[in-house]
Amino acid sequence: MGRYFLTILVSSFLVVGCSDALDAANPIAQQAAPIGKLPDTAHPLSYEVGMKINPREETFSGAVTMEVWLDEPSDGLWIHGDDLRVDQVTVQGNSATYEEVLPTGVSRISFDQTYPAGQVRIIITYEADFDVNLAGLFRVEEQGEAYALAKSESIQARRFLPGFDEPGYKAPFDITLIVPAGDEAISNTPIKSRTRYANDDAFEQVTFETTRPLSTYLLSVAVGPFDVVAYPDIPANSVRDVAIPLRGFARKGRGADLKASLDITAEMLTAFEEAVKLPYPYKKLDIIAAPQWPSGATELAGAITYRESRLLIDENSGPAAYRAMLSIHSHEIAHMWFGNLVTPPWWDDLWLKEAFATWGTPLALIALEPEGGHDVDATVRAIGAMGLDSLASTRAVREPIDRNEDIRNAYDGITYSKGMAVIWMADKYFGEDVFRPALGQYLKAFEDTEADSPDFYKAIGEATQTPELTEVFRSFVEQKGVPLLTASLNSDGGLTLAQSRYAPLGSTIPGGTSWSIPVCVKLGQTGSPPKRVCNIMRDNTMTLTLDAAAAYIMPNADGAGYYRWNLPEEGWARLIENFDQLTPSEGLSAVDSAAAAFRSGQGSAQTLLAVLEAASQHTDRRVAVSPMAILRSFGRLLDEDQRAPLNAFSSALYAPTYAALKGALSDNDIVLKGSIESFLALTARDPGVRAALLADAKAFLGVDGPRKPEALTTDRYGAAFTVAVQDGGEVLFNKVLAAYTEIDDPVFAGTVPNALAATRDQALSAQVRALALSGELGPRETYALIQGQMGSSLTRAITWNWVKDNYADFVSNIPAQWPRRTPGLAGSFCEASGIEELKALFAEVGDLAPGHERALAQTQENIALCAGLKEAQQADLAAALAAR
Repeated sequence: MGRYFLTILVSSFLVVGCSDALDAANPIAQQAAPIGKLPDTAHPLSYEVGMKINPREETFSGAVTMEVWLDEPSDGLWIHGDDLRVDQVTVQGNSATYEEVLPTGVSRISFDQTYPAGQVRIIITYEADFDVNLAGLFRVEEQGEAYALAKSESIQARRFLPGFDEPGYKAPFDITLIVPAGDEAISNTPIKSRTRYANDDAFEQVTFETTRPLSTYLLSVAVGPFDVVAYPDIPANSVRDVAIPLRGFARKGRGADLKASLDITAEMLTAFEEAVKLPYPYKKLDIIAAPQWPSGATELAGAITYRESRLLIDENSGPAAYRAMLSIHSHEIAHMWFGNLVTPPWWDDLWLKEAFATWGTPLALIALEPEGGHDVDATVRAIGAMGLDSLASTRAVREPIDRNEDIRNAYDGITYSKGMAVIWMADKYFGEDVFRPALGQYLKAFEDTEADSPDFYKAIGEATQTPELTEVFRSFVEQKGVPLLTASLNSDGGLTLAQSRYAPLGSTIPGGTSWSIPVCVKLGQTGSPPKRVCNIMRDNTMTLTLDAAAAYIMPNADGAGYYRWNLPEEGWARLIENFDQLTPSEGLSAVDSAAAAFRSGQGSAQTLLAVLEAASQHTDRRVAVSPMAILRSFGRLLDEDQRAPLNAFSSALYAPTYAALKGALSDNDIVLKGSIESFLALTARDPGVRAALLADAKAFLGVDGPRKPEALTTDRYGAAFTVAVQDGGEVLFNKVLAAYTEIDDPVFAGTVPNALAATRDQALSAQVRALALSGELGPRETYALIQGQMGSSLTRAITWNWVKDNYADFVSNIPAQWPRRTPGLAGSFCEASGIEELKALFAEVGDLAPGHERALAQTQENIALCAGLKEAQQADLAAALAAR
């Protein structure tokens, strides 16, 4: 199979061929290739795409006709095409030349003459290899079947389609696929026709309807023997006057496991329509469970594609897995408006799609399950962003991106979770009746086009007539860091708050940053409901008048503000006494702020432990488990002989609750019990809990008898198989590894690499490294094996030496977009010597990890901060634990 099978589709393309490289004497060749955005001198008007895809082959072929508008007379233009073997290029029917100039896929088409400003037709025929590391158009084999799928985001469409591969270049697409007869073919729009291909009964030609204007990163192409699950159309409603066809796709034999996600789709979609008062933008909605996918999911327009382990729900799926499915599903549906309908013109405004889709996740789920606690999940995400935002090397939510190599660095907790937190804060403070209608007007004004942050600020400001709203957004979106509000009580009963940028011990964060902060303070009243005092804090200090003596002060009412806070010791003591009066989001804010005070040297270990103890008894599950991550981090600060009191304290917090969770439990309590079980087994290393998990893992695997899949739900896989590998020695290590291919369970398959990587046995550790070098488990799995081995002090040194010796082979086996993150493998170091080793490695191998500089800077800073905290606070922490 080759490009010549496209002859019928592209017969008009058959013209004089072009040369394979630019003439060095051509002055166009001397022009500097753009390392970031393409020059704003041309843009696509439309694409016609024909591709022949057989997932059982190693290559695919294609032809694209682009109608392009030249803004000025030109003898060539820059486009994108990455590792494409271009056969022919014509411009207006005349021969042209094509050359890939930069390794990021920046390519040059040189015309045979200068064309005036106006419309030109460019036709390119090409061939390429399927990618092997889950980028661009890649092929995978699962259970003896082959599938081809396209991962277009963020700059991967150029790996299978020459064109203008930037989000700001939106154009309609006409797509035709030639596929093996009987295989399903999926793209962004409904199928217009499906016929036998030419005179070849082995192939069929599938033509899709024309798309709305799309960015290339939203293109969907999938081919293979998928199960197709027909589902009732999503009915018309008060916002949309037509029904939307809905279908599910999963690899062969797994279609039934799409039921849970399909069941909830119509309600989710309708919730978004009602929130923004705009109908779903596309003609159909396909939900695709991909056999492999490099991320959790991607919002391909009208054809959302997920890693199957995140979407499929079967009889072994636990309630945590179901809840996680709801979260990712609602996020991707939100993207149909945020990012797809209205698209940022360039990646520095990525937050306008990712932050809003993340904000939309709890928005939809709260509408569906008002008592589901999804607002608390939003607080968890916001607090998670604060950890990254506490670094000097952090980035702003909106920050210039000058190089293609740095685009993926914007896909981080700052863009997603800090951006979400700022939107959440604005929505809560100004009121959803003010903010959400304005948001719908913004989407309507820019539908099918692009909008950047100034466009958003202007549209929202005009719609709400609330300049403070724009002021708050700009303050948080365009500045780095987490505000810290330090509270003090005045002699007249007033409360003074002083703002500064939070900085942990040893940080190089400069001073001088200030924000416009929506602040609400909760005042607990003895015998009466609490009161709230709210204002926007624009200056370095603000004094609030308190009209009554407060039993306690909570400086972040409802936990809605994106800031940390600190109280005098007396204020913390009163808050701890009344911890059960805090809402779940307030409890999470208190835990985070207490831990932040300890890490900055502004709070004692004793106060922090008291807050953790109070939080562990909170009635909300998220608050109750929030101390666990902090207690795990303490292990890095203590020497081996200091850890027994830590384990004892951890067990004392959670063992009684675990013992009480028995009998028939609600889904919420099942999730809580699973979290505690994992913590007691893997952090506190409780022998009884570990023994029970080992027994269940052996039953699941069928070690001592018939296999019993019901012995474990998916929620318990991680803890159970980690314990099995650690306590079961070589026998269970090999049993788990063998089961990786024997058991067709996507969640189990995703768990196995992490479990194998948890071994502390030196001989088995060598096997883990050999597996990584072979790449036989898959790209994501290869990374997980080494990341897990770097996480333990018992295997870290030998694994780090392995990474240094085998770096080139290692990064060739991981997902194509992941080498940039590999400095983070050293993130578990807590000694200053690790910084120099890390710098030395990437001075040598940095060229193999384009865009690694940010991860390198952040990892170096994290190591330095850990070492500094250990030196400054180890004694205080050890003494406080011993005193408990």
